[in-house]
Amino acid sequence: MVLSASEVVVAIYVHHMNDKVNSVDAKLDPFKWLIVSVIIVVGVYCNNYFAAESALYRVFGLLMLAAVAGWLAAQTIKGKAFIQLGYEAKTEIRKVVWPTRQETTHTTLIVVVVVVILAVILWALDSSVSWIIAKLIGV
Repeated sequence: MVLSASEVVVAIYVHHMNDKVNSVDAKLDPFKWLIVSVIIVVGVYCNNYFAAESALYRVFGLLMLAAVAGWLAAQTIKGKAFIQLGYEAKTEIRKVVWPTRQETTHTTLIVVVVVVILAVILWALDSSVSWIIAKLIGV
């Protein structure tokens, strides 16, 4: 694919503008995280201060503060990266081939049988060693 000179100039300009926006966002991120922290502290303090009030009102208030703090955190670079990670994880989960119910049941039964067999072997070894030690020390 060959780009014309004007397309290259537009691409460079758009890239440059994105860098400017990202640098401004990056500069504001510490301030945004500070506000998120203050919102969380206010929520904890108010929940304690209004302890005599109905739990329904306090939970509603905390959920509202959590929504505001979550939205603000999502506006940061790390927040956007976290959201992107969530979308990518959702895509990967769709690609997983999940076992059938029969496969899950068979695997579970195999694990249970192996655990029981190993428990019996360990019990036999423990009993044998205990018996040998008891005979050696004369108990």
